[in-house]
Amino acid sequence: MRRREVLLGGAALLSLSACSSGPRFLSYNGPEVTYVVVNKGQRRMHLLHNDKILESYDIQLGFAPVGHKQFEGDGKTPEGVYRIDRRNPKSKFHLSLGISYPNVNDVAAARAMGKSPGGDIFIHGQENRKKERDHDWTWGCIAVKNKEIEQIYAMVRTGTLVAVNA
Repeated sequence: MRRREVLLGGAALLSLSACSSGPRFLSYNGPEVTYVVVNKGQRRMHLLHNDKILESYDIQLGFAPVGHKQFEGDGKTPEGVYRIDRRNPKSKFHLSLGISYPNVNDVAAARAMGKSPGGDIFIHGQENRKKERDHDWTWGCIAVKNKEIEQIYAMVRTGTLVAVNA
């Protein structure tokens, strides 16, 4: 009897762990994404392998999209060269990839104005899976559709360069 209880208990634990294994992520086996290029004016983001565009996406930006982010709360998306420095599979904006803003120049410029540069700039999906926005709405991040961030999250690795252009 004891052996049967142990076997049944083990089977129950295995089935429970399968239920709580967390989100399933897409896999990607194509060419390495060596560069992410964001063109704010065109509202487009491109994933590149060297000089070849692998994928392109329409994007939404900060609610005040013109110009480089100067300080926390200005609603602007940073401009310059950064890196993907973190991944958040539990983001409230579906999935997100962190951008290494602020750099030392961003910090110095904000402090010269007596302000904080802010941080937490991400490439991410939409906040609400049922309703996707079609205008600039973030606090400085780069937003894409949820299906697209799933693909981007699979393709782009930590350390990838990100160039954000006006």
